[in-house]
Amino acid sequence: MPRDPAHPPVRLDDIRVDLKLIADMVAPGSRVLDVGCENGELLENLWHGKQVDGRGIEISQDGVHNCVSRGLSVVQGDADTDLSDYPTGAFDYAILSHTLQAMRDPKGVLDNLVRIGRQAIVSFPNFGHWRIRLSLLLAGRMPVTRRLSYQWYETPNIHFCTIADFVALCRETGVSIDRSLILPPGGRVVEMAPGAWANWTGEQAVFLLSRSERR
Repeated sequence: MPRDPAHPPVRLDDIRVDLKLIADMVAPGSRVLDVGCENGELLENLWHGKQVDGRGIEISQDGVHNCVSRGLSVVQGDADTDLSDYPTGAFDYAILSHTLQAMRDPKGVLDNLVRIGRQAIVSFPNFGHWRIRLSLLLAGRMPVTRRLSYQWYETPNIHFCTIADFVALCRETGVSIDRSLILPPGGRVVEMAPGAWANWTGEQAVFLLSRSERR
């Protein structure tokens, strides 16, 4: 499909830091499913920069329109219900960026990601970061931050989690953590085991996952 001139290519330097890290994890020429791909920034960069065979699923009609206007192969769908329709092992990577906390069934979505993809990549804001804890302690109200910018009554985020919560979910569902990147404030990136210190200091996190062979 021809590109809409109203949607020029987005440079890798201009996208969110977690998307840059995700793009670095993806091997050139691989098959990629971007779940909740929004306006297609990550898919577009992977398509042009690494020549991936990229597909996307997005719940917003506006998001689908923007993606299609960029020449991307994206369909409208709800990850909570529609991922079960994808064949097992259909992709090398199934990606979910800053969307897990908006899912009605995070556990089911995670299980589908590692089923559909040989590996899954998941990023999310960490509700266990020390600034959020301090804000709750001092103000007694749900925090509003740069990463969690909605008021409690209007947020699409319905299942906040911490890094520790996510690690526990992976353990419970037999998902292997192959790599973990912790993002403290200020644009730094730290590769560390997702323990208590990561849960305290990480503003957001990026995980490379796979289905455990013991399942």
